[in-house]
Amino acid sequence: MVGLNLQPDGVYVDATYGRGGHSAEILDRLGPNGRLLALDRDPQAIAAARARFADDERFAVIPGRFSMLDQYIDKRGLTGRINGMLFDLGVSSPQLEDRERGFGFQQHGPLDMRMEPDTGVSAARWINSAREQEIASVLFEYGEERFSRRIARAIVRQRKQQPIATPAQLTNIVSNAVPTREAKLHPATRTFLAIRVFINQELEELRTVLPQAVRALAIGGRLAVISFHSLEDRIVKRFMREQVRGRELPPGLPLPVQPFESRLKIIGKPIRPSAAEIKRNPRARSAILRIAERTEVGF
Repeated sequence: MVGLNLQPDGVYVDATYGRGGHSAEILDRLGPNGRLLALDRDPQAIAAARARFADDERFAVIPGRFSMLDQYIDKRGLTGRINGMLFDLGVSSPQLEDRERGFGFQQHGPLDMRMEPDTGVSAARWINSAREQEIASVLFEYGEERFSRRIARAIVRQRKQQPIATPAQLTNIVSNAVPTREAKLHPATRTFLAIRVFINQELEELRTVLPQAVRALAIGGRLAVISFHSLEDRIVKRFMREQVRGRELPPGLPLPVQPFESRLKIIGKPIRPSAAEIKRNPRARSAILRIAERTEVGF
């Protein structure tokens, strides 16, 4: 939590509670006047948060998507008063390990993949009804899967014989369709990533919330984002750079008297996990942390 520059009496947001690891670290560093808001769209995460920190008056948990951040912050009169905000993107370990959620490769439970299990369309419903071209486009756009057409063709061929109902079935189809193997990467990784990101609108959620996060921050407040794949990180990196540059005027216009509005400054270089961290948690191997700080407008 060094990246958030935690102050004992500060107000912080854990925008992706998960199972509370980051929230616990933040609370450990807050004094009696500090405050932490936690968000999560997963009802199981919300239940876990309420059970774990029910007696801590400094803590409040808000159920819902983080794309509604403006609403949550405005309602509490905290716009422009947040001292630090953390996003730890993707799925949590409990979600991956729960066979009823359908995120893991070899699970025999339902192929669901929804972070909000009672909202939207499950992965199974989508994959058994989508057109072949749509499946291929999703795999290519959201998973950068170079064998997207081959996989989509195999999916459509298989579902004609039997509906695809479990992660294990989908894993088998993809593994048989992908002609090559990459070291340390399961052949179904990109397909599962693409479908999960598409079903949960993860990239759209991220693009929506980043400007809201900046509006919520106090001057000097920190924004920390942990990404786990290139599409997420690309969005974060581009957004932070744009906020550092400020407004770009059309070429040929005279320079304004006032300087451009730069809203963020980058803090340090992107941080990747150490070998020790990866050994302790192999799922962290692709993580990348970017940190930026809210600046005075027009500095």
